[in-house]
Amino acid sequence: MNRKILAQKWFAEGKKNDCLAPNSEQAIEAYKESIKQDKNFIDAYVNIGFIYLAKKNYDKALKYFQKVTELEPVNPEAFNNLGYVYEKMARLGSAKQMYKKALQLVPENVESMINIAKIFELEGNYNGAVEQYKKAIECDPEAIAPHFCLGVLFDMHDMFDEAIREYEWVLKQNVNHVKATFNLGNLYAKLGDNELAIYYLNQALKITPHNFEILNNLSIVYESLSNYVEAAQALKQSIALNPFQEEAHLSLIQLQYYQYCLKPDVSKKQEIIQRIQFVLSLYAKNEKVQKILEGMELSELL
Repeated sequence: MNRKILAQKWFAEGKKNDCLAPNSEQAIEAYKESIKQDKNFIDAYVNIGFIYLAKKNYDKALKYFQKVTELEPVNPEAFNNLGYVYEKMARLGSAKQMYKKALQLVPENVESMINIAKIFELEGNYNGAVEQYKKAIECDPEAIAPHFCLGVLFDMHDMFDEAIREYEWVLKQNVNHVKATFNLGNLYAKLGDNELAIYYLNQALKITPHNFEILNNLSIVYESLSNYVEAAQALKQSIALNPFQEEAHLSLIQLQYYQYCLKPDVSKKQEIIQRIQFVLSLYAKNEKVQKILEGMELSELL
């Protein structure tokens, strides 16, 4: 059989294995067989690189992505991928060099500009990052990603007006941009505007109704308003989506205890007892759990 055809068959086998069991050794071996048949099979090198990247085996990922740059020295995506591996290895200088190489190949490559900006962020170079994001925006004024990244950067440095401006611009382009919506909710919570915080967090929840992190943040806002009923309800929904959240369980115990103290009720007492027993079964040796339970004097309930 023609070796290139055989390489394609092994590649297809690798993709099938990767679908059935993502990042599996079987997928890797099939892709390697593909490369044995065709040493220039770029897609096989790329797929193996991404599997090793997902496994956090950065040395091996580096090896395969480097091979791609050798086979395709004018492909900016190859250098962006290689730069990302260096970034994960905390080799920021090498990462920046690869991203710059990608940008040299395609000067209007917005992805490369954003990647370089993120390296500046990791290096603590705030001004360099801002300048790079703005260059990306100038290059492609309609691109959402650089506006969002710039908003996040402003948000992290407590430049709230600027962050709001960027997030709102993103939402004008894409009303369902969940991260911008979520971040706006959190930002308004920091500013003490609970009404807008609740609005945006609920909007984010409509976009991704199974996101327990949004529910946790909603609970915090409701609790700050002493709305313990809504706060507890949000946490219950969050825990239903992901039962193994230590902090969420502890927060719910506290909220339910506050409600119990305000209005003692046998059914609520039983619910608190069950939740305490569940938390203790999971985190019996956790000192934080014990301190919270002792501080709330919940022993009387058990």
